[in-house]
Amino acid sequence: MNLQYFFEEQDKLLEKVSMSKKRYLYDSIDLNLKCIAILGQRGVGKTTLMLQLINSKYSDNKALYISIDSPFFQSISLYEFAKEFEQMGGEVLFVDEVHKYLNWSSHIKEIYDKLDIKVIFSGSSILKISKQNADLSRRAVVYNLENLSFREYLFFSEIEKFEPLSFEDVLANHQNYAKDIIKKIKPLKYFKEYLQAGAYPFFLEETSFYHKKIVQILNIILESDLPYINQIEMAQISKLKKLIYLLAVSVPFVPKITDLSQSTNISRPKIYEYLQYLEDAKIINSLRRKEKGYSIMSKPQKLFMQNSNISYAVTQNPNIGALRETFFVNQIKNYYSNSNSFLDERIYSAKQGDFLVDDKYTFEIGGKNKSFTQIADIPNSYVVADDIEVGFGNKVPLWLFGFLY
Repeated sequence: MNLQYFFEEQDKLLEKVSMSKKRYLYDSIDLNLKCIAILGQRGVGKTTLMLQLINSKYSDNKALYISIDSPFFQSISLYEFAKEFEQMGGEVLFVDEVHKYLNWSSHIKEIYDKLDIKVIFSGSSILKISKQNADLSRRAVVYNLENLSFREYLFFSEIEKFEPLSFEDVLANHQNYAKDIIKKIKPLKYFKEYLQAGAYPFFLEETSFYHKKIVQILNIILESDLPYINQIEMAQISKLKKLIYLLAVSVPFVPKITDLSQSTNISRPKIYEYLQYLEDAKIINSLRRKEKGYSIMSKPQKLFMQNSNISYAVTQNPNIGALRETFFVNQIKNYYSNSNSFLDERIYSAKQGDFLVDDKYTFEIGGKNKSFTQIADIPNSYVVADDIEVGFGNKVPLWLFGFLY
């Protein structure tokens, strides 16, 4: 194999990569680890992140980027390629789109076990490392790259750079932070833009095609990634598209599985299965009630689009109440996505109020005139209000939760 060709191709890619704008995950990845997985939805910047790491952290052909999307890798052994790279003095192999390679997990395991190189691979958020036959869960450390936060949108737009805030900081000091921020920008103006077209880095490109690109991403996930990874029959894809549309036009969607099954012509057992696939693919978010035992695995209480930009791409005119809740759920889930947690239990649908976070804080989401009536007697309860710049007491601006990462 001619490795020189791959280094030349890498050089061309590195020349085009800007180092001025980096995603939040850039400084969090421990490059001392021998095996790293970077998982995320299409379009969030996984490839750019890998190239930026090569550009700034490695030199002298010690690191090599390859994309499994290339037809070349469909006819050779990934392990043998990595072995030759090691023999030529390589130290870190970056493998993009790893889910496109047959039996990829076995090859990554073999590289880990037999070669003296590090491997950093990216793949679809659909991949479940813990389910791989090669038992990668005890070898690979997984980092999740989520869609842009509102804070990142402001930075990528060159409006203003702000440091991220912790969840606890937002609750305890939201007035001070909001006052400092509004001295520099008018957050409500930019927040409206972000909700519509700011969750993916490609908003920096031609904006008139932004939502069309999101639809293209959804189609690729549904027509390529899901069938390949989860062996879904192509005949089911049109039903899944109908299911997504039904979820997107709801306010937000409180699922009735029987009705969904009848509307989409998908069996009840398959509805549960497909909802999980759509959530793994970062197309929807689901929430359940805080309950005991295995009921957490039962019917979700509420379903949302994964982010508000998807809502605009699918429906053109989404409900403002649904958008507010979609944003809040998205930013909270993304904030905790790289925390060490056995189950995704940071946010639940609440019996009183809208959401329960960290099994402690209750949130009611609404417009600027939203009152505390529904959560007045609940300790650690907050109203999260849209269309306000600065809050007061336990009333917090919705946009400020976009500064969590």
